[in-house]
Amino acid sequence: MSKQGTDKKLIKIGELARLYSVLPSTINFYTREGILKPSAFSQGGYRLYDKQKATNILRKIDYLQRKKRLSIQEIKKVL
Repeated sequence: MSKQGTDKKLIKIGELARLYSVLPSTINFYTREGILKPSAFSQGGYRLYDKQKATNILRKIDYLQRKKRLSIQEIKKVL
């Protein structure tokens, strides 16, 4: 996974957290659980996420948790 050769808008965890109004630790948790996957890594080793794809996944997670009352394990199966 590299940043080069892509026209996607890639953002770091902090930017994604601010954009979606969650804590960076929430993004880290979803990443550790395998629900949210980085699209690339910076030269410094930072995880980079596709802005559109990541916000869509966060929206789905939010819906499944709040409206459907699913656990993280259940959400993993759905996604």
